[in-house]
Amino acid sequence: MTETCDAIIIGGGVMGASIISNLATSGVTNTILLEKSTIGAGSTGRSSGAIRMHYSTKVNATLAHESLKVFTNFSDLVGGEVGFVKTGYMVFAPSEASQAFRENISMQQEVGISTREIDHKEAAELAPAFKIAETEHIAWEDDSGHADPSATALAYINHARANGATIHLEAPVIDIKISESGSSHQVITEKACFESETVIIATGPWTSSLLKKINVSLPLLPTRHQVFLIKRNLNKIPTHPGGGDMTNLIYFRPEGHDLTLVGNGNHEETVNPDSYNQKYDLSYAADVWTRLTKRIPSIADAELFTGYSGLYTTTPDLHPIIDSVDGINGLFVCSGFSGHGFKLAPAVGTVMTELVTQGKAITVDIEPLKMNRFADGRLNTTKYSFKVIA
Repeated sequence: MTETCDAIIIGGGVMGASIISNLATSGVTNTILLEKSTIGAGSTGRSSGAIRMHYSTKVNATLAHESLKVFTNFSDLVGGEVGFVKTGYMVFAPSEASQAFRENISMQQEVGISTREIDHKEAAELAPAFKIAETEHIAWEDDSGHADPSATALAYINHARANGATIHLEAPVIDIKISESGSSHQVITEKACFESETVIIATGPWTSSLLKKINVSLPLLPTRHQVFLIKRNLNKIPTHPGGGDMTNLIYFRPEGHDLTLVGNGNHEETVNPDSYNQKYDLSYAADVWTRLTKRIPSIADAELFTGYSGLYTTTPDLHPIIDSVDGINGLFVCSGFSGHGFKLAPAVGTVMTELVTQGKAITVDIEPLKMNRFADGRLNTTKYSFKVIA
């Protein structure tokens, strides 16, 4: 028996959850979400949870800015608690990146982001434990922080359910049959067949393998990303803001009462998302921890607490694909966030809903995120990389 609906969302991470919730808000409530495991079981459940807006391109900066508006008012706008903690966020850039750094801050301010370059004196007042070189440049975002990715995904799911959506867990998709006439497409699981004119693929690192079923190829690589947590000496470092450190190629943020989460973006490796090593490597922790001590010297005597590995879905220009699939009416792809997905998820749900219901994103111009940019050679370019900043 085939079940019909107004939209099928494949993928129960924070992206799929945000999309189906935003569809419900727009009045599209006869929807179905299919998740191969449980809500947030993939990349979402292993996200660092950082929320910041310092990007080198307008499209990502705007998505982050629009998303922050939701995170800071989540219980009123969506419902549920996502654990948003405002810590502030400090970005460090070496002297050779000064021009690009300032151009990016200017662009972010034009978007509406509350960010500014600060001097070393103010930086020392905001973060007394940080060591800052005389030649470094520093940006400060007062409103940024972190939240709970799994709680966010679940809150979106609960909102969608309350408005009529149906969620199927433990329902891996085994096939997709595309309608040649452009009418309803079929999505088939082991137990059921679902049919809709609108199908949205938001399956993160599993996107490439799913698209292969319909002979669509996109440059989406599943990559392993490690993070670890250390327990601070509270007498030396009672707390600290989040940070993106381009000088030492690390990022970090406080976690809970006395922990610091630390990561880095240039140790990634392409993996099989169904069989990758979910633990962390001690050699990685030793390397990245050493870099962290260059920024926070007194954290050298912290204690290693735990660590883990999660999955990024990486594109050649480190920007996502948010688009309808060329030549297939009603099929959409939302993937390739390259480690930045969680902090962009609220706005992505909005623009994807606009794309589906109105044929065009209104809130944010997502033209730079079209899938054909790779074939056409129109990749997003940045003056310096922010891959190291989660």
